[in-house]
Amino acid sequence: MRLSLHFSFLMLCLIGLFFPGSPVSADAPKLMLATVWNPGDDPTGWWLSEKYDGVRGYWDGTRMLSRGGEALALPVTFRTSLPPFPVDGELWAGRGRFAVTLATVRDRKPGPGWKEVRYLIFDAPGQAGPFEERIKVIEQWLAQQPPSSVRIATQTRCTGRPHLEQVLDTIEAQDGEGVMLRAAASPYQSGRSEHLRKYKRFDDTEAKVVGYNPGKGKYTGMVGSLKVELPDGTRFAVGSGLSDAERRDPPSIGSTITFKHHGWTRHGKPRFPVFWRIRGVAR
Repeated sequence: MRLSLHFSFLMLCLIGLFFPGSPVSADAPKLMLATVWNPGDDPTGWWLSEKYDGVRGYWDGTRMLSRGGEALALPVTFRTSLPPFPVDGELWAGRGRFAVTLATVRDRKPGPGWKEVRYLIFDAPGQAGPFEERIKVIEQWLAQQPPSSVRIATQTRCTGRPHLEQVLDTIEAQDGEGVMLRAAASPYQSGRSEHLRKYKRFDDTEAKVVGYNPGKGKYTGMVGSLKVELPDGTRFAVGSGLSDAERRDPPSIGSTITFKHHGWTRHGKPRFPVFWRIRGVAR
């Protein structure tokens, strides 16, 4: 059951679905995708950066494309701040503001929300050489430009496991999601790569809202928990993590939520599921 579920989610990732119901474009960029970091591995020498809770954006030199190949409408000032060569990065409006980022970049006509969005570059796929040389090309280009919302994602050389855990502690304390690790002197490879890893202390999975359970006690008259369903048909409830506002105005039936959890039970249900956010629906 779990194998089937994980395969389903992997396929969703691989086809690059970005907007619910959108077909995959022939222009979908061949991005480098992360694998999971094994906490038992030695991170010494790897490059660490924050795993931003935003929208992946690939600038091909003339257009900003989503992971699925959707062309994103950029403000003129934002567009003119981008380099004349391809770069890979994250469109990000801040920690815990995924819905704001998504609502902004989905607009067919750029709105005022773009003033809050930064583009954090973490690689330059079209440049030759190892990771460090590709980053240097970006640094040199940005150094000649006026300050803007386009920046390089901060990279820190890891000194060992305690350092990695310390960095992750700091990010989590600020409501961040996790850490990305890039192997030193690594190439840019499209698809899943062992040179790019992600590390966080919780799993996150998506599920469809199929109903509500009524609240009790102080939540009387509101939603107590969401009835949700995984792609394999498994159903369970998610109540923890919902704010009072979300209990009064819950995610609509049929929408997709992302929840955090700590692995799976032998019955195929998530351990300690906690509501995180609505996926693909700005509220």
